[in-house]
Amino acid sequence: MSNNSPIGFLDSGVGGLTVVKEAMKQLPNETVYYVGDTLRCPYGPRPVEQIKQFTWEMTQYLLKKNVKMIVFACNTATAVALEDIKKTLRIPVVGVINPGARAALKLTNNNKIGVIGTVGTINSGEYVNAIHKKSPKTDVYGVACPKFVPIVESKEYESVIAESVVNEALATFNGKNVDTLVMGCTHYPLLKPLIKKEMGEHVQLIDSGAEAVSEVSMLLDYYNIAADAIDEEKQHEFFMTGSKKMFEDISLDWLNLESISVNKIMLP
Repeated sequence: MSNNSPIGFLDSGVGGLTVVKEAMKQLPNETVYYVGDTLRCPYGPRPVEQIKQFTWEMTQYLLKKNVKMIVFACNTATAVALEDIKKTLRIPVVGVINPGARAALKLTNNNKIGVIGTVGTINSGEYVNAIHKKSPKTDVYGVACPKFVPIVESKEYESVIAESVVNEALATFNGKNVDTLVMGCTHYPLLKPLIKKEMGEHVQLIDSGAEAVSEVSMLLDYYNIAADAIDEEKQHEFFMTGSKKMFEDISLDWLNLESISVNKIMLP
């Protein structure tokens, strides 16, 4: 494995592309290999053991591609499977929850933080734990938004339906006086304009995936595995288990790339 080996990213679907977009911006020398389990998305409502199994299958796929680091670009996978998988691997593994929690604590002025995520992420309590570990007196309000991921996966994130669903889910925060909201699912930044409109200008939004890329950058330096220079021959590669056309459309739209290498794969 060389410094120019790719970094692996995994997610339940297309949401992790929001993390990849930030990685391409912050780390232009690095090569991205991305696995999105679009066929079995969403992970949020699934049983814990099933989420662990699916996440492990994606991890093994990336390991066969000789990646030098794996980024769990999925809050549900991070909440449920990260710690177990991290113990078994010899390469660095990064999740999105701790970076998101740290960023929220840094920005809040009134110590009232909201977290939106899948049912699996919210039920795990991992964001509350991560925030309370550093600041026990901070109020954390978690709200599950199970309808958000299907809207993004079906490319309806700019529709009237999306606005209605977002407004209904976020109404739960009325009267809570939160000044910071963690988008605790990497799909949610695709809904950011609607979330911002509903929460108001006074609420600061945290993109947990984007925050995780700063940690990736730090670890590349710490382990001395950052790519040496821009390789003109390098090719980002994207692997998904579901509809290739839908994935390509969202990828090109979100990443602003002229072309993209997408391969449909079967996970065991």
